[in-house]
Amino acid sequence: MTTPYRCPNCKTNRSRFNLIKQIPLAVKMDPQTGNIMEEYAQDELSPFHTPYNGPDVKVQCAACGLIEDEKTFVKFGEMK
Repeated sequence: MTTPYRCPNCKTNRSRFNLIKQIPLAVKMDPQTGNIMEEYAQDELSPFHTPYNGPDVKVQCAACGLIEDEKTFVKFGEMK
């Protein structure tokens, strides 16, 4: 994270952001109650459970509140 950011929504914020670390928790839930029946470690998922493959970090603009992938803010930060 050594590249400059710029918000693609408000287009003026280049300095105030919230970095949101995404930590997936693989679970099996009861379909009737919504209670968690089982938690899985990432290396021990059941055959029908697809592992999380989304971004590790999301970014929120602290000026307007937009939440997007980090690469979106980086791309706008590269533009002059």
